[in-house]
Amino acid sequence: MREIGHFIGGKNVAGTSGRTSDVFNPATGEVQAKVALASVEELRAAVENAKTAQPKWAATNPQRRARVFFKFVELLNQHMDELATLLSSEHGKTVEDSKGDIIRGLEVCEFVCGIPHLAKGEFTEGAGPAIDMYSIRQPVGIGAGITPFNFPGMIPMWMFAPAIACGNAFILKPSERDPSLPIRLAELMIEAGLPAGILNVVNGDKTAVDAILTDPDIGAVSFVGSTPIARYVYGTAAMNGKRAQCFGGAKNHMIIMPDADMDQAVNALMGAGYGSAGERCMAISVAVPVGEETANRLVEKLTPKIESLRIGPYTDEKADMGPLVTRDAYNRVNGLIDRGVEEGAKLVVDGRGFKLQGYENGYFVGGTLFDNVTPDMDIYKTEIFGPVLSVVRAKNYEEALDLPMKHEYGNGVAIYTRDGDAARDFASRINIGMIGINVPIPVPLAYHSFGGWKASSFGDLNQHGTDSIKFWTRTKTVTARWPSGIKSGAEFVMPTMK
Repeated sequence: MREIGHFIGGKNVAGTSGRTSDVFNPATGEVQAKVALASVEELRAAVENAKTAQPKWAATNPQRRARVFFKFVELLNQHMDELATLLSSEHGKTVEDSKGDIIRGLEVCEFVCGIPHLAKGEFTEGAGPAIDMYSIRQPVGIGAGITPFNFPGMIPMWMFAPAIACGNAFILKPSERDPSLPIRLAELMIEAGLPAGILNVVNGDKTAVDAILTDPDIGAVSFVGSTPIARYVYGTAAMNGKRAQCFGGAKNHMIIMPDADMDQAVNALMGAGYGSAGERCMAISVAVPVGEETANRLVEKLTPKIESLRIGPYTDEKADMGPLVTRDAYNRVNGLIDRGVEEGAKLVVDGRGFKLQGYENGYFVGGTLFDNVTPDMDIYKTEIFGPVLSVVRAKNYEEALDLPMKHEYGNGVAIYTRDGDAARDFASRINIGMIGINVPIPVPLAYHSFGGWKASSFGDLNQHGTDSIKFWTRTKTVTARWPSGIKSGAEFVMPTMK
């Protein structure tokens, strides 16, 4: 049985807590590895390594820090097939989908290659009588990231790339469900020239999370996961004097206007709703057709496509989607489908009971489609995180707009239309953080910031883009005046520019 430990001080180390968690093959249901769950002492050992290494790294000029990421990007491209297969073997998503996961993280690494420019401060000559004023950005010191299972490549890189480029050391606590890829990324960072101790990977559960949130030497924490845990992490971090950005759940709607290209809208829903078996925080899980005719055409075109989805293990190159990540996820999604039937939604395509020959014990759920879903139903209110799409029919545009506006989550939303006025009005009025206009999954590129509104996000700075540079640095402002500009005698009044 393969054993997965931690990555501390530039090398792989075995766990010492005596506690482990099973890592499954989602396609077969078999345990393929045991991952160590860190104790408080093991987390502290990683912090001590980071604390020792960070000052020298912070003093390294930004061009040299950037060169590490230039080399890291090169290594990611060289090892892409290996990394994607490793990711898929523990998560279950297709290898091509895993490559997309890694590439979206790689793009943030490309972005931070510009750190010499991104981290520049500001200067004002002659801000006052013989006074110059300037601001500089300095690293927080030690940052930490707590990442989810669904993007074990992308989200760790979204966090550690800007943090490390800014001169910080970093503690990564990945999901214990698919922990191998984050450790491999840390190994490649060392190969790229990163000093030992700057990136440490500590596997664990709530014990490790709480140790991160209360450790006095960790200055900033980034989190992605469910909304209840995001609230907990944000509140606990704040109480312990840490800066925090925490991203929670989602219930992403896609509005289909009567003038939309229906074939485009249906294809968009297929990819956005069923890609990665719906285990994406930006998955479209609610389709909102405007008008009965639009709704009928949508359901008519969706149904045969969902029924013909090719579902298989990650080794099936032709598979559209794979299994869910664990047995618990499988039971939860099936339970929510049961709940939708109980609540009176029309089950058009039923994904329960899907079995794949040779993989009968895998965590596969077939593509599922509900029609006539209403906002009071649990399947509408809850983030299902599975291959389940709900159709909520709206009489008109205002009623359709009202649905995402009133939902507690505000991560992403999309509209499909040919009407520029409707699209512009939608983008202006909607209270959601990321908006797609004829784009189903509006995840911004690396040089813009990623983040939702409402119960989807806690903290005032988002991930990647310039927000990430601000989050992982502190601003220091210097006001300077040299002796030749200083008047003789003490001044007892508040200095002003009068």
